[in-house]
Amino acid sequence: MSQAKTNARQCAVQALYQWQMSGNSLLRIETQFLEEEMLKGAQKTYFSELFHGVPQQLDVIDAALAEFVDRPVERIDPVERAILRIGVYELINRLDTPYKVIINEGVNLAKHFGAEGSHKYVNGILDKVSQKIRNVEIAIKQGKVGN
Repeated sequence: MSQAKTNARQCAVQALYQWQMSGNSLLRIETQFLEEEMLKGAQKTYFSELFHGVPQQLDVIDAALAEFVDRPVERIDPVERAILRIGVYELINRLDTPYKVIINEGVNLAKHFGAEGSHKYVNGILDKVSQKIRNVEIAIKQGKVGN
């Protein structure tokens, strides 16, 4: 995975966190990120896809999460919630990115931004969601779908 995409995910976590906490418009937050050059080194198109895609598909994403989390989605720590929402968005929409890469990126984001140990929580939830959403890909990787 490219560093520019990793940087885009990091910026998207920060922007979604801000959106969740402030209620400001997506455009206002995105403009702030662009004006303050917070997207340097990030793939801007991927940042934009994640940052706009998560709110657009929030009901679908949160429904996928609700099946596997131990509390209402809105009560999950806001940083972890932003990371999980990005991960689920990618699992659903970015079939070009292997599920293991998406989980690994989520774990790394949690290590970078989350509370101590939050990466274990993120890993567990994204793994369960991927088992449901990417079950065919996982079966192929495990050699369970034959010729």
